Amino acid sequence: MNSVSSPEPTGPLLVRVRAVMPALAPAEQRVANAVLADPGGVAAMTISELADVASTSETTVIRFCKQIGVPGYPQLRLQLAAQSARESVRPEVGGDIEPGDSLADVVSKVAFADERAVRETAQQVDVDTLAKVVDTVVKASRVDIYGFAASAFVAFDLQQKLHRIRRVAFAWSDVHIALTSAALLGEGDVAIGISHTGTTVEVVEALEEAAKHGATTVAVTNFPRSPLARTADLVLTTAARETTYRSGAMASRIAQLTVIDCLFIGVAQQVLPDARKALEETASAVRGHRLKGSE
Repeated sequence: MNSVSSPEPTGPLLVRVRAVMPALAPAEQRVANAVLADPGGVAAMTISELADVASTSETTVIRFCKQIGVPGYPQLRLQLAAQSARESVRPEVGGDIEPGDSLADVVSKVAFADERAVRETAQQVDVDTLAKVVDTVVKASRVDIYGFAASAFVAFDLQQKLHRIRRVAFAWSDVHIALTSAALLGEGDVAIGISHTGTTVEVVEALEEAAKHGATTVAVTNFPRSPLARTADLVLTTAARETTYRSGAMASRIAQLTVIDCLFIGVAQQVLPDARKALEETASAVRGHRLKGSE
């Protein structure tokens, strides 16, 4: 496993809280849940009041602050108050989807949630890390991409994009093929693992196998302290929120595709004009398979 420590969460405060949630101790998770449930209310609480609400100690509240990159509780209250003020100007569309919602309500809530996933992912993405990933992919002799279940669609999307600009890339969604392919990588190659939770065993195993053979490893995950993130040399994080009806199979794809599109465009910019010529040629090759009058 890579010895490089996982990156600290970045971006808006509540995005950071959700990102580190799985890695927190149970008592710290209770504090996090209180913060996420009522950010404005917590901003008005003393540290003792928040500790009581979370059934924990003031010391745990302070540890929670450190976990999300905030120096202390006064700074947490200030940041929560500022974020609550910003969100009051742009209120959310009703929150989670309920069983009794009309179809019109469902459309509004889904559209808002997708827009929010893109916006919050863009706000917290580490551009310096993204630039490093772009550089490694540009220089790579071969790119392996591993994704399973919902993340498999994202993996194949990235493979198709890279292939269109003459990058040698393969996407694998079968663990046996992924592992055998990873075993054939070496220095100068890149392995990219995609997993919303960062706990998909098959993705972690494939990235570990690639790392053993000298490939540069990249993780795309919602949780920067997950096992997948700890395995990778470089970590790109998303900011998807899962709800009752929008599980990882829905919400995570929107955020992952945002990161993937940024990665692809960054690579294409580095290999112009060859990328432009390749895109034109591939578009021309399939043009004859469109119905007449559709362009």
